Amino acid sequence: MRGTRIAIPRTEVMEHPPQIDSYQVVHSQRLRFTALSAVNSQAFTYQNLLDAMLVATSATVVYDLFELVRIKRIQVWAIASLGTPATVEVVFDTTTGDRTIHSDTSLGVKPAYVSCRPSSKSLASFYQVSGAGAAFLLTVPIGAIIDIHCSFKTTGAAPVQAANAAVGATVGEFYFRSLDGLAVASSQFPPPAGIIAI
Repeated sequence: MRGTRIAIPRTEVMEHPPQIDSYQVVHSQRLRFTALSAVNSQAFTYQNLLDAMLVATSATVVYDLFELVRIKRIQVWAIASLGTPATVEVVFDTTTGDRTIHSDTSLGVKPAYVSCRPSSKSLASFYQVSGAGAAFLLTVPIGAIIDIHCSFKTTGAAPVQAANAAVGATVGEFYFRSLDGLAVASSQFPPPAGIIAI
């Protein structure tokens, strides 16, 4: 004789809403610049990178779109000039990087080419705030092309004003700026022609 099965009501368990991180705008961007003059171990800062994308609040005041930046990769190309080899070099600074030298020299018609990223064990591989300390050092000849692949984030903190004032900006307009943070007219590392730069 089989026993009688008693149906036990199942208790419904309500799941909690999943936890979320703070709201942040995250944006990846490859920034391109051209060297109008040769430099040797010139320092570029996280402030320079954050000042590369701006929004205007007046004709002369511009603010960074983001408060944090992380360098994902740097690529540099340079060709030989009149039979003289071209050398390119990227060094992530000691403050946040590991001082590894990433270098290449052109041979014949082959351009010098470096593609590097910060060591995963260094602070340079993490998001950084705007600051005057060097993020990396760059050695390039005139005419070199520099691509910097970055990830940007907002933090909810007060926006940071760009280090250098603008001239003739339109309120609410978004602008790109040179790698050295200077106005395009006076910079040795301007962004590509055809974009809205100031």
